[in-house]
Amino acid sequence: MSNFQQLKDQGLIILYDTAQIPQISADWFDLNYWQKQQAVLGGAPGRGTSLFIETPAGEAVWRHYHRGGLVGRCIKDSYVWQGLEKTRAWQEFKLTAKLLAMGLPVPTPLAACVKPKGLVYSADLITLRLPAAQPLMDFLKANDPATLSDLLYQVGKTVQQFHAAGLNHVDLNPRNILVNPATNKVWLIDFDRCQLTRPNATIAASNINRLERAFTKLDANQTRRWLQDFMAGYASSESFRT
Repeated sequence: MSNFQQLKDQGLIILYDTAQIPQISADWFDLNYWQKQQAVLGGAPGRGTSLFIETPAGEAVWRHYHRGGLVGRCIKDSYVWQGLEKTRAWQEFKLTAKLLAMGLPVPTPLAACVKPKGLVYSADLITLRLPAAQPLMDFLKANDPATLSDLLYQVGKTVQQFHAAGLNHVDLNPRNILVNPATNKVWLIDFDRCQLTRPNATIAASNINRLERAFTKLDANQTRRWLQDFMAGYASSESFRT
């Protein structure tokens, strides 16, 4: 993490990777800045909105942190300030960078931004966009059974590698699993509130149960088959067998 630097600009505190971005400013977290350059490429569904932007480092995903659930209806994007190192953006940036350094398939973090406002703060994160990657959810709805079976096998194999590394992905669902169907490459994204600890079977089972519930919401009739294909890949992983 020696390439990471921190700066303050226009009330924002920014952490960024100098190997990817030699220079950065508060403009990077201003929608008007990207619109004026015609650099907004589109958006992705999720909590709040993630924007695809064309940056000097390449195509990137800019995500503003939004609350979910009942709290999110009243307090959309404010979090209690407990110090910079405990902010959602700082923790996710550093965790993603650590996972990347471990050789796991995750996006490259470019920059994190925190804006303190008295006792609260808001935050943003920018990561490199993954090539030809689409949410697993899209394929669960559309793909033929044989192709989907192979894809879910690879998803299971990949998730097990993260669990073997000690990751607790607290929001494992088909939106946060990206795939490239042409290569069967799989990535995990969105590590907000996730932790890296020692491998733990109970935590791994909890993650998988959450994924199963997400499968059920999409199609209860297909959940058993989807989960079987996923678990076949999970059990095939070398790290699982060792």
